[in-house]
Amino acid sequence: MTELCTSPSAPVAVLGECVADAFVTPASSGAPTHALGLEVHPGGGPANTAAALAGLGTPTRFLARLADDVFGRAFRARMAASGAGLDGCVAAGEPATLAVADLDPEGRAAYSFHAEGSADWQWTPEELAAATDGPLSCLHTGSLALVRPPGAAALEALLEKVRSRATVSLDPNVRPLLVDPARYRERLPQWCRSADVLRLSDDDLAHLLPGTGPEEAAAALHEHGVPLVVVTLGGDGVFASLDGRPLRAKSPAVDVVDTVGAGDAFMAGFLHALHTAGALGGRLDALRDDTVAAAVEEGTRVASAVCSVRGPNLPVHRTTG
Repeated sequence: MTELCTSPSAPVAVLGECVADAFVTPASSGAPTHALGLEVHPGGGPANTAAALAGLGTPTRFLARLADDVFGRAFRARMAASGAGLDGCVAAGEPATLAVADLDPEGRAAYSFHAEGSADWQWTPEELAAATDGPLSCLHTGSLALVRPPGAAALEALLEKVRSRATVSLDPNVRPLLVDPARYRERLPQWCRSADVLRLSDDDLAHLLPGTGPEEAAAALHEHGVPLVVVTLGGDGVFASLDGRPLRAKSPAVDVVDTVGAGDAFMAGFLHALHTAGALGGRLDALRDDTVAAAVEEGTRVASAVCSVRGPNLPVHRTTG
């Protein structure tokens, strides 16, 4: 196990949902032939990022509304074990969100969501203000928290306030089964005005800017105000653009078990590298191209490690660059 790298700067806060990820498994012996088994893992994009970021050694605060049910208890146990701080979490009366994942032969997951009225989306301005009180080097958020009412509007307002004192990182993580991609496209210019870092997957890019390649997309997103755009392309690597200066990186070779949480893990590695380099804490005006390249390399390494095991968690041994 390599030694953990840490930075003395303020923690990174990751805000968003916890989701109970249920994977379809063969039914138990003696069950009816049409029965399905479910293996449930605590997941959710922001939760995955927070757990991996803390596991890499970056001081991390996880900000979520956690249900008081069997899933909520599992969420708390997972995040506590990762080392992420839970002081910004809200004890919620609503149920947890459930996602059932069906894996194809290549390990890619297709989800069905059960999320109506669940705890994750009920943020109030008062809850968000309390959760983000105190020193922060960066606020990373995204996924459904950005678009699910009633909390989405309060979160957008929070980003405008937080960016005066911390770097803002966004990962939209488009979920077309739950929210029409048109809603994401409508809000994307506003998110770019608030964010310092915007990460899109290749699937996100197809939903948000259909028919647009990474270079053209980055140019359009820079026009809306975000200085650093990162597009993860699965096995084809990563494209990044800092104020229009492009960078490409390959993905390490890996025997893929599944790709669940790969993008979330990438962001954990990416932010870990920026935090360790002392690059977080405000605007990215002084960020250097070589620092971005190192962060992309760390992100791809961490994502590849997650792809080598089942589910969204880092392998047991913590690794850092």
